[in-house]
Amino acid sequence: MPNIKSAVKRARQAIGNRIRNRSEKAHVASMRRKLFDALETKDVEKARPAADVYASVLDKAVKKGIIPNNTADRRKSRAALALAKLTPAKA
Repeated sequence: MPNIKSAVKRARQAIGNRIRNRSEKAHVASMRRKLFDALETKDVEKARPAADVYASVLDKAVKKGIIPNNTADRRKSRAALALAKLTPAKA
């Protein structure tokens, strides 16, 4: 345990931040799972809104500093590609 007052406060803050970050990462993971479950069942009606929610959750996680911007962009891109494979091409 730290002896300096400011270090004690930082240790206390780190605990709260860790809980908040884990919660947010779990939320991102559950939204990803929901999207890819819909993609697995080839249900476009469920997958399209799930992809929008997943992208929104990723953007919020970036805004909060939970995940890096490039990581969110990569994940959104992969989700969009998976959704595009599921939907028929327009002629």
